[in-house]
Amino acid sequence: MTVLELSTVSKRYGEELAVDNVSFQVEEGRIVSLLGPSGCGKTTTLRLIAGFEVPDGGDIRIRGECVSTKRPYERNVGLVFQDFALFPHMSVEANIAFGLRERGVPASKFPERIRSVLDLVKMRGYEKRSPQQLSGGQQQRVALARALVTQPSLLLLDEPLSSLDAKLREALRVELRQILTSAGTTTIIVTHDQSEAMSLADHIIVMSKGRIMQRGSAEEIYSAPANKFVADFVGQSNWFTGRLDGGRFVTEDGLSIAVAAKAPGGAVELGIRPERIAVRTKGAIAAVGVNALEGVIEKTEYLGSTIHHWVRLANGRRIHAVVQNNGQCFARDGESVQAEIRPEDCLVLAPEA
Repeated sequence: MTVLELSTVSKRYGEELAVDNVSFQVEEGRIVSLLGPSGCGKTTTLRLIAGFEVPDGGDIRIRGECVSTKRPYERNVGLVFQDFALFPHMSVEANIAFGLRERGVPASKFPERIRSVLDLVKMRGYEKRSPQQLSGGQQQRVALARALVTQPSLLLLDEPLSSLDAKLREALRVELRQILTSAGTTTIIVTHDQSEAMSLADHIIVMSKGRIMQRGSAEEIYSAPANKFVADFVGQSNWFTGRLDGGRFVTEDGLSIAVAAKAPGGAVELGIRPERIAVRTKGAIAAVGVNALEGVIEKTEYLGSTIHHWVRLANGRRIHAVVQNNGQCFARDGESVQAEIRPEDCLVLAPEA
């Protein structure tokens, strides 16, 4: 069943078109992320869904009902804010009960509903504590419990982990995904963090300048980006401008790389993910069909789990390669090497206008 549907939704602030004819659907129980940089329109889209903004055009439907002009409290939507927005003068229990009281749920049902969500977010035993007595991760779970206790048709999370430190944010990603999956509530997550979107969501919608650039699973968006913006925003790439000629990508300065793309000849941009480049000793025998580009290690960064190499190729271009640290001997600055690239790992995209 379709829980949320946006049809050609637009929102303008003066001369700025913040959301430009955005359309998408979210099915029951799905976790969808709106991903993009600041100013891309993702937060405005969330505010339109929540009812804090009214669209200038298009329709928003929740479970088939048009809610485009309805007020936030008239929509069965739960919202977790970026700063959690817990009431500091209320206990955990009172914070969670607030939404139930506002929606007219009989007080006799409060204890069971509150116990249920506290179990879900693993916060039983914290009922009488105030928000100031909780860690950032615990506050995040209480805010989530407060949103879920009303049994919303749709749960909206606005940068849910951004106020936490990096290490805690990484740990809570797994926990948050488990909570959302267990709750089974249809969820929209707004984030600028690609790792957060890829780990939490079933489906990702990448936005830029108020428009949808691409939608799909994390694997689809990372492995087959629709354009250079998506490829650069979701991961990193080495980029070259050239043309296709008989199954090879060639540049004016002599770089020639075999590619697997079936696109017709002509001007293209070639992207290669750093982790798809193998760095081996110069003269090593590459597998059949694999590109072997000679170069010299210009710079190496040892980052524990990964080793980053910047390789200056024979034609003067520099590429970035990331190698997993498996305890092997790795190349050092100044060492002659060959960068090996499989044709199927080359992203061939039309040049951007």
